[in-house]
Amino acid sequence: MIGRFVTLEGGEGVGKSTQVRALAAALRERGLELVETREPGGSPGAEAIRRLLLDGTDDRWGAEAEALLFAAARADHVDKVIRPSLQSGSWVLSDRFVDSSLAYQGGAGRLGLEAVRSINGFGIGECFPDRTLVLVLPEGIERALARDDHRSDRIGGRSADYHRAVDAAFRKIAADEPDRVRLIDASGAVKQVTARLLGALEDLL
Repeated sequence: MIGRFVTLEGGEGVGKSTQVRALAAALRERGLELVETREPGGSPGAEAIRRLLLDGTDDRWGAEAEALLFAAARADHVDKVIRPSLQSGSWVLSDRFVDSSLAYQGGAGRLGLEAVRSINGFGIGECFPDRTLVLVLPEGIERALARDDHRSDRIGGRSADYHRAVDAAFRKIAADEPDRVRLIDASGAVKQVTARLLGALEDLL
């Protein structure tokens, strides 16, 4: 029995980490075997690359090198964690996956969605999510700045214009792939948002 692969996406400050935990708990309450993971990271090799990606100044890596590092981390994550878990019948819930690279490096980073999709396709093969849930919240950037006291990692700390471009890219991805990618309103109480996420997964449960 093959499990399902679900990813949670969104820009900065949309409450993604909170909802990953809440959604994981709700899916386990339904009796599912579930593996929670994250990107960049999720496997020992990918966690090592995570530190390279998120530490240092914004100009540490050029756009192409950054995209390739994300793809390398993702390939190891899929090989060591995601694919084996799915093959064992577990569901996998990942805090970010390939759509983050499409939105951040492909869209906001201006490398192009298809170029970034091609790089990642080589690394992960057929292992694209069964469902991607993108949390959207207009005030997310301001919330992230307040949360971090204007300090963040090298990607989260980029300009507001960059993060608006990330949001636009996520919306384009959802419009292009409506069967796989769903936009979820992240406003309101945590339980309300979790209920919306579950509703967007009902056809897979």
